[in-house]
Amino acid sequence: MTSSHSGIEPHSGSVTSATNTLRAGVLGANDGIVSVAALLIGVLGAGASDSALMTAGIAATVGGAVSMALGEYVSVSSQRDTERVLIDKERRELVEDPDGEHEELTQILAGYGMSEQTARTAASEITQGDALGAHLRLELGIDQEELTSPIAAAASSAIAFVLGAIVPLAAALLAPSAVAAVVVALVTLLALGLTGYISARLSDAPRGRAIARLVIGGALGLAVTYGIGALFAVQA
Repeated sequence: MTSSHSGIEPHSGSVTSATNTLRAGVLGANDGIVSVAALLIGVLGAGASDSALMTAGIAATVGGAVSMALGEYVSVSSQRDTERVLIDKERRELVEDPDGEHEELTQILAGYGMSEQTARTAASEITQGDALGAHLRLELGIDQEELTSPIAAAASSAIAFVLGAIVPLAAALLAPSAVAAVVVALVTLLALGLTGYISARLSDAPRGRAIARLVIGGALGLAVTYGIGALFAVQA
């Protein structure tokens, strides 16, 4: 690593691990709501029987959960591999060029508004106990004690998807056949509004905009899939 300020790796603040996990759960549930609801609406539009509706809904829920779990497992495993490479690289650099690494840490702290002397003193004190941990957190935003588990991420993603999928699936199975499509659509849009609100609150984003994006996008998706199902019903 270069000891000049311009060569420092970019680093930024991050929200807590718990908040990230919760947000990922909300997004996973949202995926379950939208994908399963869209499929059910399409099947209802085609005039399928109750048994076909149940089969399609359960298959979509299981298949979606497996897909989400596999995708999350691969993604987090790749991220973890990258983080391990960076940790090994930082450990090696601390051994090979401790002065350069100390200077780099000094410049990072100075970038937060400290005077040069204060930053240099702080860098010395910070690295007394855990030099590697300090460099990882300040340079790369990595906490080696809190690396995400691929298995835990896959499990939480699958569970969140299933919980989201249950909402439209239960609505479709419990509602009278004559109004099942309307009930599924309404329940889905309400659920999307709720996930939009929760997601915006976690991110401190404008809640109205987040809710509107999800509800309008979900409504368009449901309309398209219902239209496709109805078209197949007419052709049949």
